[in-house]
Amino acid sequence: MPKPETVAGQPCPLCHKKTLTLMEEDTEVPYFGKVYIFSMTCSDCKYHKADIEAAERKEPCKYTFEISSENDLKTRIVKSSEATVKIPHITTITPGPAAQGFVTNIEGILKRVIYQIESARDTAEDDADKKKAKNMLKKLTKIMWGQEKQKIILEDPSGNSAIISDKAEKSTLKVK
Repeated sequence: MPKPETVAGQPCPLCHKKTLTLMEEDTEVPYFGKVYIFSMTCSDCKYHKADIEAAERKEPCKYTFEISSENDLKTRIVKSSEATVKIPHITTITPGPAAQGFVTNIEGILKRVIYQIESARDTAEDDADKKKAKNMLKKLTKIMWGQEKQKIILEDPSGNSAIISDKAEKSTLKVK
């Protein structure tokens, strides 16, 4: 496997010290194709940004997948920094300046959401907010144990994302 190309000693966009390392790597994702993974990490202030891009130009896409068993948690997801992840009635992860691109699986996405909800619960001052977070965490636990079905929707105007499964429904995303 080829080593990633790295360039060290670059100026960090946050702390402006020359402690930023840029990394670029190309890899093959089964059933998706060749992708380029980019990242930058500052060894001083710990700034980090990552993205993923398909080697070939793709059409804006939307994937819908129903999580109905524990086995579905292993389903591979390629998410670019431009993609929106929707978990209806739970949360929406929208792209923004700090958005990351990554390759993970459905379990990885759900664990990120659980971490965010736990953080919100732990800092909430209102009892109603704490109760809402607690109920969402119960629902997510049931989903991860295969006891409750849940849709997950991935929308990407760049087309650089995918849910890699025969169960995933792919459609063209209507870009506004």
